[in-house]
Order: sequence, then structure tokens, then C-alpha cells
Amino acid sequence: MTEHSAGPPDAYVEAEIQRLLTEDPDVAEQGITVVHRETGLVLTGEVESPQRRAEILRRVAERFPDEAITSDIGVIRAQAPVQVEELP
Repeated sequence: MTEHSAGPPDAYVEAEIQRLLTEDPDVAEQGITVVHRETGLVLTGEVESPQRRAEILRRVAERFPDEAITSDIGVIRAQAPVQVEELP
């Protein structure tokens, strides 16, 4: 584990972001993984919409304004299919 002179150890930052994302009732997101690298924070996982991804990134950037944030958060389809699948 590398400690950065400008802030707390990586594990504390990662844990704080996990708490922010899971405990905030407006986010309540458990599927995001956070890694603190030398280049900044990397968030990975999948969410239901681009708006949700943007909100997560906004909140993390708000809480850690001095960290570079890289998003590897994908968007999964959460709506029901519009076509009926017919099996032969």
C-alpha cells in the first residue's frame, strides 16, 4: 500500500468512497469498485443509466476534489426488452 503525502492511505480513501456510494440513499450503489492508483482514483463497475454514472462521478469528485478520477463504469440495460423473443 502506498501512502500519498497529500492525503490519507489508499485503503482509507477506497473505503470512504465505498461508504459514500453504498450509504447515501440517493446513490445506494454497491456494484462500484474503487482503486487508488498513483494517477488517481479508478472507478469500475456497471450502473443502470448514464445519469447514474454521472451522479456517482460528481459525488466522488466533490468529496475528493484533488484526485484525478478515471471512470470505467459501464451502463447496463435495465429496461425490459421491447421485442418478444420467440423460441423455435
